[in-house]
Amino acid sequence: MAPRVLVSDKLSETAVQIFKDRGIDVDFLPDVGKDKEKMLEIIGQYDGLAIRSATKVTSKLIAAADNLKVVGRAGIGVDNVDIPAASRRGIIVMNTPFGNSITTAEHAIALLMAVARQIPAADVSTQAGKWEKSRFMGVELTGKTLGVVGCGNIGSIAAARGIGLKMRVVAYDPFLSVERAEEIGVEKVELDELFTRADFITLHVPLTDKTRNIINAEAIAQMKDGVRIINCARGGLVMEADLAEALKSGKVAGAGFDVFETEPATDSPLFGLPNVVCTPHLGASTSEAQENVALQVAEQMSDYLLKGAVTNAINMPSISAEEAPRLKPFVKLAEVLGAFVGQVTESAIKEVDILYDGSTAQMNTNALTSAVLAGLIRPQVADVNMVSAPVMVKERGIILSEARRDKSGVFDGYIMLTVRTANKTRSIAGTCFSDGKPRFIQIKGINLDAEVGANMVYTTNADAPGIIGLLGTVFGKAGVNIANFSLGRNRPGGDAIALLYVDEPVSEDVLDMVRGHEEIESAKPLVFDIG
Repeated sequence: MAPRVLVSDKLSETAVQIFKDRGIDVDFLPDVGKDKEKMLEIIGQYDGLAIRSATKVTSKLIAAADNLKVVGRAGIGVDNVDIPAASRRGIIVMNTPFGNSITTAEHAIALLMAVARQIPAADVSTQAGKWEKSRFMGVELTGKTLGVVGCGNIGSIAAARGIGLKMRVVAYDPFLSVERAEEIGVEKVELDELFTRADFITLHVPLTDKTRNIINAEAIAQMKDGVRIINCARGGLVMEADLAEALKSGKVAGAGFDVFETEPATDSPLFGLPNVVCTPHLGASTSEAQENVALQVAEQMSDYLLKGAVTNAINMPSISAEEAPRLKPFVKLAEVLGAFVGQVTESAIKEVDILYDGSTAQMNTNALTSAVLAGLIRPQVADVNMVSAPVMVKERGIILSEARRDKSGVFDGYIMLTVRTANKTRSIAGTCFSDGKPRFIQIKGINLDAEVGANMVYTTNADAPGIIGLLGTVFGKAGVNIANFSLGRNRPGGDAIALLYVDEPVSEDVLDMVRGHEEIESAKPLVFDIG
């Protein structure tokens, strides 16, 4: 059955056609996103939801979205999506961070030039029949220092445009490497130094707890007299009341704002000031950008729904369409390793350690870790997947660590999972053979080779003669057919384990018969989704 997608905002018809051409059943209802009650009524029918900014994907809507797997936002901002709620329900949230980059950076430069030359006010004055040349004295950009706060996709483009205008560019970004800074031709500095050196400051960071009010009275006090500030990123990055006071006093010579603390902005301390240029969140408003993001989100959602490829997800590691087929068997392996430990662990998990050895260390380990965690907590929380599992693990305070290393054994690559509770440590390792099927290769430090089946029984015992016969006899009398039988021990007479792959689930009565033998320490049923 083809996946169903609802387009609830005004998206390009070309984007809608992409869904159709890819074999997806799409309903194009561009005004329904504004109707909260109608959305609640119909959202349960859909696997995917494509939106712009009008549709509000609230926790209430998510709760009603029984089949929803992915939300695609045509644009970079996802303020209208309750991401924590979506993550808990296992819904991927995608955006299109690159489609608006050039358009937004160009708008920042446009505002920068408009502020430097007071173009909007001069236009109004001139069209009113005045000729006030002396009133509109501007400043040149050439030779001035442009401070770029946030040098990612958009910020780096704004920096390049500044360099093209013969400006000196300094950039603050905690994730910007010195090498990358040299590559794009900017000087990497700390934020305080940027504030003290810049003649113009342009903001290109997301709104987070760390960046909220990044420009306030204290920050402005560090800046040059006559600085000019541009914000085309997010409202809330600048304390508007503090900036308004600095504009009135002349400390700040001018400002260009496309975004505001409250939007739609019908009132702001910046409104009415003669040295401020304002636009109504036009950063992404070009025909090229609107078309680009619509096409991108349609392709991304189609790739996920049809191939399992994850691109530009906010709450899920990316999996490219190219790597998805190769990664798929190892994702299944990761899930069954987590599921094994999750089913045999009764007490609260404190720590999770994952080791990627050999070829697995070169894979998309973020995706594999998400799969391990999903398998691990699914026995306790049934409704969990690769999206919601990391959130749940974090909420439970479980300590997670990952390590990668070069090939260290006979296998080309394997995954080892170690889980610690208050009083016990469990470990298991597995790999995939050429057939793509997951196999257990080590449990409790004991080597073995066990094919993973839908129904299995795991036993532990002291190494002693007769265990194989005992298990075979009990299961045989109960009419349980053993498809595969794998054994291992750490040393003669030491600890031993057995994994039995059986054709159907084993009843507790049969397991109690196994447990009743003094040689058997434990016997646990295991169920795996190997489809």
